[in-house]
Amino acid sequence: MNLAPTTLDPSRQVHPESLGRAPAGQRLKGRRVLVIGAGQRDIPEPDPPIGNGRAISVLFAREGASVACVDLSESAVNDTVAQVTQEGGHAFAEVADVRDADAIAPLLRRCAQRLGGLDGLVLNVGISHALPLGQQTAAAWDEEYAVNVRSHMLFAQAGLEAMDPGSSIVLMSSLAAHRNTGRNPAYESSKAAQVALARAIAVAGEARAIRCNAICPGLMDTPMGRDATRRRPGRAMSVPFGRQGTGWEVAYAALFLVSNEASYVNATALMVDGGLNVGVARA
Repeated sequence: MNLAPTTLDPSRQVHPESLGRAPAGQRLKGRRVLVIGAGQRDIPEPDPPIGNGRAISVLFAREGASVACVDLSESAVNDTVAQVTQEGGHAFAEVADVRDADAIAPLLRRCAQRLGGLDGLVLNVGISHALPLGQQTAAAWDEEYAVNVRSHMLFAQAGLEAMDPGSSIVLMSSLAAHRNTGRNPAYESSKAAQVALARAIAVAGEARAIRCNAICPGLMDTPMGRDATRRRPGRAMSVPFGRQGTGWEVAYAALFLVSNEASYVNATALMVDGGLNVGVARA
């Protein structure tokens, strides 16, 4: 049997779910979910791909959840809410800067009150200054850790007090937590810290029947991914299946982890990378 690829056509491994075109179900019916980082960055393209946070918000609403969408950019988060409501879903927007540590717990409690409770929390916010070690500064390092790690800890801390038993928390880490190939130590180490933090949250949440897991996307065709490719044009030359992943594929991983389908999945890091971390790559 010849298992060698006969074509480089990436569409052989693309499905309706990959593109956000699958029929909606009711996998999150009645759930109340807070998505931090629900907008997406503007990039200089006429038809940009969807980002992880927006895809998660839209998909969760399609699956029956009420969604509180939070982002630093008012226009970006309003665009996410507009897409949800245009499809008949329920969402509202909040604008917040997660670098403001004192604002996090009141924000979570306010969103939980507006939702009528809280049983899902997705922490998708993250930044990268893309500085190699020799150019790293204390200020840039501290800002990345404030956004990528400290804010996640504070949201989880407040969430464990406010969320209902049976709830789920998801942290958006990265393949960079496992591979230091980007010469981006603040981002890579903060993403590794998120994986460890997710385990710590899972330990703390067990007594309240609250789960926590991390997702580690690989090379994704999102606005943030395209910005990274502009900085490093060869970044995605040998990705598995001849294509990068999509925001929708990350969103379906988050959907599983937030849903009751994953009721015994806890304290783990789910790779969404096509197998790149273990060496699956296009020759």
